[in-house]
Amino acid sequence: MPGTSLIGFRIHQSTPRPGEALLQAFRNIPTGQVCDAMDRLGALDWRIKPLSPESSLCGPALTVRTRPGDNLMVWKAVDVAQPGDVLVIASYGHTVTSTFGEFVVKAAKAKGVAGIVCDGMCRDLSGIRATGLPTFVLGASPAAPGKDGPGEIGGRVSCGGVVVEAGDIVVGDEDGVVVVPLADGRAVALALAAVRQKEASMQANLDAGQLIPEWVDKRLADLGCELLPKKE
Repeated sequence: MPGTSLIGFRIHQSTPRPGEALLQAFRNIPTGQVCDAMDRLGALDWRIKPLSPESSLCGPALTVRTRPGDNLMVWKAVDVAQPGDVLVIASYGHTVTSTFGEFVVKAAKAKGVAGIVCDGMCRDLSGIRATGLPTFVLGASPAAPGKDGPGEIGGRVSCGGVVVEAGDIVVGDEDGVVVVPLADGRAVALALAAVRQKEASMQANLDAGQLIPEWVDKRLADLGCELLPKKE
């Protein structure tokens, strides 16, 4: 009945977001380094990749849970999004139809959204690429979604096998997508600085001609690797 509250229709209006100073620690940082700083956690399903390999994104998650094959709440999420948000759309891995297309992405671009991540499909690839908005999906399907709901905006979702909450920090590049829980953001940023320092040291060693790190032989010795004599 009209006006009757239905289970599954919900919009959270108080969405936490990290400050710009914290976000800055993750901007233009490779997802591999972010993942290393989280002890290899936080990476979404490897199949969720950018439509354009050069795409990258960083921003707070605005989560969207939608019924498979429907995008009513996706459209509404674009409406309530703030500039810089990353739409994280959980469609239960739906691959039969697209979850959004060119016009959703154009609207998101105009709203100032930083990017879209979805565990389902999109369509209108050339039109989406033309917007320049970083868009990460499983793939493409020409079939259109419905617009009936239900769905939820700003709640906890599971996307690409990772639990995502509104306000979590989302980082994406050609390798995939990593999500940093907002509560762990500062700790991960500190760990990230150490990861970057370590990689800079490795690069310096490579430049100096040291191709294999010293720790490789030490680790093999610790594990009891047997070194057989050379045959004459």
